[in-house]
Amino acid sequence: MFQNRLAVFGACIIGTLIFVAIFASYIAPFDPCEQSLEGGLTPPSKQHLLGQDGLGRDNLSRIIYGSRISIFVGISVIGISLLLGTLIGCIAGYNPGWIDELFMRIVDILLAFPGILLAIAMTAVLGPSLNNIVLALCITGWVGYARIVRGQILTVKEREYVVAARALGANPVRIITHHILPNILSPLIVEATFGIASVILAEASLSFLGLGTQPPTPSWGSMLNEGRQFLLVAPHMTTFPGLAIMIVVLGFNFLGDGLRDSLDVRKD
Repeated sequence: MFQNRLAVFGACIIGTLIFVAIFASYIAPFDPCEQSLEGGLTPPSKQHLLGQDGLGRDNLSRIIYGSRISIFVGISVIGISLLLGTLIGCIAGYNPGWIDELFMRIVDILLAFPGILLAIAMTAVLGPSLNNIVLALCITGWVGYARIVRGQILTVKEREYVVAARALGANPVRIITHHILPNILSPLIVEATFGIASVILAEASLSFLGLGTQPPTPSWGSMLNEGRQFLLVAPHMTTFPGLAIMIVVLGFNFLGDGLRDSLDVRKD
């Protein structure tokens, strides 16, 4: 993977994002919620490198603190979805019959709804908050992992080493955890990497609509919404949060491409 320059570039972006999110309180030059009304809509300057918003808050500090929201939502949603999808996929793939049919029909029903629209509906009903965003995105987030795991298990469980383990009396749990899951991790890792980028974009979309974190907590999506009405007079309010979202999503996509190529066992 280290021979893929784009993958290395993506890994550097993600590493920087995680570092900034962890040490935001030390890196941010100002309090992200500190207002200075006389400096409202001030363009980038030496003191405020990315300018100030309508309430005079420092844009750079708010973008830095907003990275925490993106990382938290991305890791939380993908972690929960990956665990739930893997569990359901293992149960369905290893037990063909009515259990498999039941879970796969549930997957088909959830896939029939656009994920972002279902998330909007969920957060609108439950109320705008960070925890509700995570819950709403997890409702449909696990289905892709369940389908991948089920498909992989249907193939791998007929391999010689799995048949041998079954013949030696190994129970299904041991067969799945020791013989099957280690051999199907590659597509899951790649899918999870791309999934984090999609979740970050979805969180920004929900926050833009006012269904995410509430003011004064900084979020990249809510910053875009706040700057929308000042787009012509203060374009820096939307330009820099938009660039942050774009760069982070590109970083995860570049890393996902590199992982997909390097983990492909069929590659010569």
